[in-house]
Amino acid sequence: MKTVIRTFFRTLRVVLGPVMLLKERLTQPTGMVREPAAQARVDQQCQSLALYQFSTCPFCIKVRQEMRRLSLPIEKRDAQHHTANRDALLQATGATQVPCLQITEADGQTRWLKDSAAIVAYLRERFA
Repeated sequence: MKTVIRTFFRTLRVVLGPVMLLKERLTQPTGMVREPAAQARVDQQCQSLALYQFSTCPFCIKVRQEMRRLSLPIEKRDAQHHTANRDALLQATGATQVPCLQITEADGQTRWLKDSAAIVAYLRERFA
């Protein structure tokens, strides 16, 4: 029975994954336009951020759409297909829950935001 359930969900993922990615591509928001100097400062600040994500996770899509809306060049790390990224996420947070935003503070401390709503709120507060 367990094998049947796993097979069902894998098949569902294979079928719905491309549909979700197509929807994401077709509904991309237009990015915020900033003056070049302001965008350069934002780009510099984004170097201390990394988003651990799965490509077809609906919550990750929500965060990526907000990143596009705010014109944020945040590094995206695939925790689904890249073992090193998944292991780093697991070691740092104790789980492989995505989306997860890694925030490296100026003093070198690292914070992790695990909830898509919390990540979107953080990005809006910091960059909007």
